Amino acid sequence: MNYEKLFTPFQIKSMTIKNRIVMAPMGLNSGRPDGTIDDDEIEYFEERAKGGTGMIIMGCQFLTKDLAQGSMEGYLDNVYPIPQLTNLCESVQRHGTKLCAQLSCGTGKNAFANMYGEPPVSASAIPSMFNPDLICRALTVEEIKTIMKQFEFSAKILKDAGFDAIEVHAHAGYLIDQFMSEVWNKREDEYGGSPENRMRFAVEIVQAIRKAVGPDMPILFRIACKHHFEGGRTLEETMPLLKILEDAGVDAFDVDSGSYESIDYIFPPAYLGDACMEDVCEAARKAVTVPIMNAGNHTPETGLKLIESGNADFVMMGRPLIAEPYMAKKLLEEKRDEVRPCIRCNEDCIGRILTRLTKISCSVNPLAGFEKRFPVQKTDSPKNVVVIGGGPGGMEAARTAALRGHKVDLYEMGDGLGGQLKSAATPDFKSQLRELVTWYKRQLEIYGVNVHLNTKITEDAPELVAADAIIVAAGAVPVTPNIKGIENTVDILSAHLDETKLKGDRIIYCGGGLSACDSALETAMKGKKVAIIEMLDEVAVNDHFINKASLIPMLVKNGVELCTGHKVLEIQANGVKAQKKDGTEVFIEGDTVVASFGMMKNNKMAQAIDAKYHNKTQIIGDCSKVGKVGGAVRTGMYAAMNI
Repeated sequence: MNYEKLFTPFQIKSMTIKNRIVMAPMGLNSGRPDGTIDDDEIEYFEERAKGGTGMIIMGCQFLTKDLAQGSMEGYLDNVYPIPQLTNLCESVQRHGTKLCAQLSCGTGKNAFANMYGEPPVSASAIPSMFNPDLICRALTVEEIKTIMKQFEFSAKILKDAGFDAIEVHAHAGYLIDQFMSEVWNKREDEYGGSPENRMRFAVEIVQAIRKAVGPDMPILFRIACKHHFEGGRTLEETMPLLKILEDAGVDAFDVDSGSYESIDYIFPPAYLGDACMEDVCEAARKAVTVPIMNAGNHTPETGLKLIESGNADFVMMGRPLIAEPYMAKKLLEEKRDEVRPCIRCNEDCIGRILTRLTKISCSVNPLAGFEKRFPVQKTDSPKNVVVIGGGPGGMEAARTAALRGHKVDLYEMGDGLGGQLKSAATPDFKSQLRELVTWYKRQLEIYGVNVHLNTKITEDAPELVAADAIIVAAGAVPVTPNIKGIENTVDILSAHLDETKLKGDRIIYCGGGLSACDSALETAMKGKKVAIIEMLDEVAVNDHFINKASLIPMLVKNGVELCTGHKVLEIQANGVKAQKKDGTEVFIEGDTVVASFGMMKNNKMAQAIDAKYHNKTQIIGDCSKVGKVGGAVRTGMYAAMNI
């Protein structure tokens, strides 16, 4: 494709941005306790600037520590963050990239329950998002006036630090959105009631920022044009609000969808598909005259299409630029096949923040957030490296080792690369996994890795004798429990790879992990009657709630019967006998039964190799510990860097 349109300049107010690719704002959760940003954050953003991104909008900076409510981002209630912010600005700007700071007065009711000690503040006394029994405290008018002074103070800090623009963080049902939206704003004073009154809080924020930064600095505004839940703001209700904000002095709108009540739109997983929020752009374009930006699972192709449509002026990419910081430069140099795809897993970006309270990284790009800590340096002592296994861990190990200058031979006993990704990537909604396998194949080709397919390596293989380093990434194999009739099943990997094995119209999945859920959804979408039998009380138990916010409704919509709390007793030719928690036995009829009882380490051969060549062997990925794509990729990179 010709991506030339993505590389035309465009202006927001007096600011000229060199291309139409904007990095969407995402918090790194790496701020220091005093409110200053970490050096890692500077290096992270500079890498995306080196990669040719037109403008970067950094994750939100909060007005004060109290309003941040525990979020590990920067806050701006004093002047001492300025020098470090200047380091960031000039590190980014020296590459010709504009830098925009996102300014926030807090999450309001959306504060994570593990991040605050007191009831969150909000527009009104409404339930907290993650603990409905906890009622938020409504801000007083006096406190609102204080917040306006804080916006003015913080905006001046950002201008003095050297930022090119400021964006108001007002989407996702955060505090500003809580004032703007009738579903949350129950106030009866001048900040509630009519749409104009509900907008007063946002308008005064824009005015406070303008007072601080003067007439020339662009002010952007991020807003969800529809909330995607009953009672939330609709597209039609939002359009007049955009006009009010434009009249108040907003110079560009960053438009998307969603709220924490529809949290999958805030961190859109694979199930929502490409360009899942571009539908709001056409209406926004008609409502205002200033530039429009849009995010939401964009690819280079959907971004190009959006710009060519005229409904938006900039395409925003968040996680894709975590995965591939050099996307813009590679597209400009006609190297589309070298753009590493985001797989939309949410595991090592927002997932690390939610589950571990640590800073973000990336499942497919473990260097993200560690740009200077983990330099991939050329070796002064090239070695002969043997990698066993062509799954994600093995491919990353081979790629990184070759990138460092080693001579690498990769051996795969099957007829193609990809490992379990080949089966996981079969549904249309997991197309990014297919792209990842294709990307790895191209990388191995570029860096000269010798790939040997249909080749089984054992501890007695002569290839190991001559190797200076051995990396074993043999992956995992399906668990086969001792259940009567297990021989009557199709294993989950085969079910993914060969749909002809799913005979008949009624398909039963024994086990409700993520792989089974994806295959069940794919099968149901093709018109078959599908049931999942799971012993636990929920399916996809190891997947986090953001992804399941899309997955579970899609399973239900497509008629998948979720038999949770059921233990498989016996598998017969015409169905499955199961037991409920109360001891009741049931029989679920089906034509084909898929066994998906989990995966176990395929490490027998790895242990034998390690026993013979311990001092030059590393065991990685599922072969060491069964996990997800990110774990395999990260251990593959580490192993190659250890040589």
